[in-house]
Amino acid sequence: MKKLAVLGTMFAFVFVLGACAGGPLTTREKGLGIGALGGAAVGGIIGSTVGHPGAGAVIGGVLGAGAGGLIGDQLQGQENRQDDLDRRIQEQQRIIHEQRRELERLECLKTQKFNRELCGY
Repeated sequence: MKKLAVLGTMFAFVFVLGACAGGPLTTREKGLGIGALGGAAVGGIIGSTVGHPGAGAVIGGVLGAGAGGLIGDQLQGQENRQDDLDRRIQEQQRIIHEQRRELERLECLKTQKFNRELCGY
């Protein structure tokens, strides 16, 4: 039982150090962390009712990390798709703006009898 509690503590320690290693946490990592902590808490409570809080915490933490990681992965994918759509919309808006400017120049050429100097060419 003590080995299991030590193993769970080591898992949590490694997770915390890994999370601090490089930059801000991604949505996937946040989901994994929240799932692990929530699972460990629930697992510890359930485990304490049957006399094995350490084992319950470790099992709950692992299961919670798996579930949280899956949920975080789905949310991360959704954010990536939204960012891609935003970039595409911005690019299309830039193209529309360029085409409107070109139309204005062509209208100017038409009304100014093809005088390029007056129309910004």
